[in-house]
Amino acid sequence: MSSRKNRGKSQWTAWLTPVIVIACIAVFIVVMFINDCPKTAAGANGDCVAKFLRRFSFQPLRENPLLGPSSSTLDKMGALEWRKVVKGNEKWRLVTSMWLHAGIIHLVVNMFNLIVIGIRLEQQFGFIRVGLIYLISGFGGSILSALFLQNSISVGASGALLGLLGAMLSELLINWTIYANKVAALVTILFIVAIDLAIGLLPSVDNFSHIGGFITGFLLGFVLLIRPQFGWEESNNAYQYGGRARPKYNPCQYVLLFVGAVSVVGVLTVGTVMLFKGENGNKHCKWCHRLDCFPTSKWSC
Repeated sequence: MSSRKNRGKSQWTAWLTPVIVIACIAVFIVVMFINDCPKTAAGANGDCVAKFLRRFSFQPLRENPLLGPSSSTLDKMGALEWRKVVKGNEKWRLVTSMWLHAGIIHLVVNMFNLIVIGIRLEQQFGFIRVGLIYLISGFGGSILSALFLQNSISVGASGALLGLLGAMLSELLINWTIYANKVAALVTILFIVAIDLAIGLLPSVDNFSHIGGFITGFLLGFVLLIRPQFGWEESNNAYQYGGRARPKYNPCQYVLLFVGAVSVVGVLTVGTVMLFKGENGNKHCKWCHRLDCFPTSKWSC
């Protein structure tokens, strides 16, 4: 996205991102096996799509235009559903939902974006930090989604992916001094985020998961992706020969680190407590439903 001024650092080997991609594909195959469209599809909705795949064939397009399983199968396999999470005590759905996808189109788009974003971040920061951002952002997206969308199910890795994008943005901001072409990189990231959030305004797309994941990842990036300020390594080497060493981090970095750490803990704690108290986010924010779907002459919400 943008070149760093201090070069020469060896890159990490990106292996976690491919593993996540393989895991999501494997989960989708298992879901389609369990779905078994020829046995379960209702005739009123039409025939299964790609019937030559037998039990792996897709639900009728009227039921699922994304080429995937039925909503009941997704629900059975761990989709995010408010009533089951809160009333049924099935908290694990906050995590399992990010490994499920509504269809092969949904899966391909998300996995392509994950490869493009995840590999770059993993090469720079390693699998532990990127893995934490991915999982915690997915959890944060699930929390916000469950607070506002209480009458539908939700699946997908989009919240986790937006978390990685949010982390890329905060990483650029907190490490501002070490980057060249920083303004171009900032505009590019903001443009991509704006496109993703705009897509979330379409019907049947869970934009609350996008927003929750993005906010969580943005705050985590300040905590997990901080780098020494520009010139620190050179001054540290000079200090060994009697020179003056620069601080590892500048004051602005310390402020962003503190604010990010306190905020991410506070946001996730408050959101989780509200969810399991049975709160409905729409009662606290009357206009927030517009963030998930914006009605136009072409569609209604």
